[in-house]
Amino acid sequence: MPDRRGPVGVLGVDVGGTKVALRAEAAGRPAYDRTFRWPHGADATADLAALAAEVTRLRDVWGPVGAVGVAMPATTDAAGAVTTWPGRPSWAGLDLTDALNRLFPGAATAVADDGDLAALAEARHAGRDDVVYLGVGTGVGGGVVLAGRPLPGRSSAEIGHMVVALDGPRCDCGRRGCLQSVASGPATLRRAAAARGAEVSFDDLRDGLREGREWAVDAVDTSCRALAAAVVSLGELLDPAAAIVGGGFAAGLPGLVPLVAEHALSAGRPGRPAPPVLPAALGGLSSLHGAVELARSLSAAPAPASPVPTP
Repeated sequence: MPDRRGPVGVLGVDVGGTKVALRAEAAGRPAYDRTFRWPHGADATADLAALAAEVTRLRDVWGPVGAVGVAMPATTDAAGAVTTWPGRPSWAGLDLTDALNRLFPGAATAVADDGDLAALAEARHAGRDDVVYLGVGTGVGGGVVLAGRPLPGRSSAEIGHMVVALDGPRCDCGRRGCLQSVASGPATLRRAAAARGAEVSFDDLRDGLREGREWAVDAVDTSCRALAAAVVSLGELLDPAAAIVGGGFAAGLPGLVPLVAEHALSAGRPGRPAPPVLPAALGGLSSLHGAVELARSLSAAPAPASPVPTP
């Protein structure tokens, strides 16, 4: 049994379309890290049951938490209900605030957009006050930090739904040409499979890219051009100090970020160069560490003495 006499921890939960990552921290204790996949084809009830089982495991193995920050890719309303989430359509209408209160009774909880939290975590890690962040994974998320704070507004920065090609492929939001419909992991794999004439897994794509296979190189290049177009456009609007590209898909393809940087550099104009493009220092864990920061802000708990490890 864990020693429960120490300080109560904080928990970050990064909720994705296919998997969920949890990280609990407390001063003077090793962090708890755990990732699990959603049940295949399940509905919201089964998903929440799976999450509840993981929360029970956390309490049994590591101990209680007093504050919870949740990074979510779904769109929620002011009351905390999910309005839409193409990655898990059955969550539409779910009262997320109530679900979290039942999962974590007695704990302070807060939910924020995963892209906003990732941007904040990366900006703080890099020591920069003005950045744009693009997270490439199952979808394309993003966030904006200006003067050290997430960009204020009525909702999060939906960078993945910036239109980069009016006649482009249909996005899962129903519109054509969103950045996500071109540059997300699934979109890139579909394009590679069409060119190859056979199904392409992530490992196939990575190997094909390393070997210089045309179907892999072209598929990734198209994604990088779309990401570069978004970086250049954001640079024109916001003039950030850097554009940071992360997410699990980008982190798994070592050549992706340099290629985005190359295309963005070539698209700059005199007097207004594109912002430098940097890889996410936290890799595919940016949103998770942002969720931990959100939880810490609820509890005013001090950060651990040791720095956050870079994966």
